Amino acid sequence: MARVFDFGEVVEGYPIRVVNEREARAGAGILLLFGLIAFSQAFLNGSFAMTRMVILVFAVDFALRVLVNPRFAPSLILGRYMVRKQVPDYVGAAQKRFAWGLGLAIALFMIVWNLVLNQAGPVALLGCVTCILLLFFETSFGICVGCAIYNWIWPGQAQLCPGGVCEVPAERPSITRLGWAQGAVVLATLAAIIVVSPVVAGMQGPRYMGPGAATQALVTAEGVVVASSDCVVPAFAKALGHAEEWKLHNGC
Repeated sequence: MARVFDFGEVVEGYPIRVVNEREARAGAGILLLFGLIAFSQAFLNGSFAMTRMVILVFAVDFALRVLVNPRFAPSLILGRYMVRKQVPDYVGAAQKRFAWGLGLAIALFMIVWNLVLNQAGPVALLGCVTCILLLFFETSFGICVGCAIYNWIWPGQAQLCPGGVCEVPAERPSITRLGWAQGAVVLATLAAIIVVSPVVAGMQGPRYMGPGAATQALVTAEGVVVASSDCVVPAFAKALGHAEEWKLHNGC
C-alpha cells in the first residue's frame, strides 16, 4: 500500500525522491493539446461541452499525481511511453508535487465554476488560459512555474530543479547569452508582424458554403457572399457584449 501512495521514485545515487522531467514535460504536452482544442471550441464557437470534459480529465489526472502517485496519472503514463527510449532527466519530486498541487487547485476551481455553478464567460476562459500557459511553459521551455514559486516561498529547499535553475552558476555559459543582434532580429520580426497584420486581416478569403447553407445566402456591403449560418453570433461573443463587433469582423 505504501508503494502505491509514494510520491516520486527512489533512484540510486540521488539523495531525494525524483521525477523524470522528460516524462513530466511529455505529459504536459498531452494535456496542452486537449486544452487548446477545448479552448478553441469555447472561444470560437461558444461551446463549453468539451471544456467541461477536459476540466474533469485535468482534475482526475492531477488528483492522481498529487494524492496517489504520479505513476498512475494517465497523462504521465502516456508521457512515459512516448519518452521511454530517452535518457531520464531526474528532478526533485517535492517542488513538482507543489506545482501539480497548484494545477489541481485550478482544476477544482474550474469544476465549481463551470460544472457546479454552470458559469462560463471570461472567468472560464481565463481559467483555461492560465492552465494552457502553465502547460505551455513546461512542455515548450522546460520552465516549471510552480517549481519557481516553491523555491521563492522556501528558498534553498528545492533540489534538482529542471534545467538546474535552483543552482544557477555565477557566470552563465556563453551559449546561453544573448546579444544586441538577436534582440534586433526579434524587434524587426515584431515590427513586420505589426505592419503586415492589418493587410492580412483586411483580406477577404474564400468561404465554404455547405449543402445546408446553400439555400440561404447573404451579400455583405462589400459584395461578399456568405452563408447565413456563418452570421449566427456565437454565445461567447454575446456573453462579452461584442455581438455587433463580431458581425462586423465577420462581414455580416
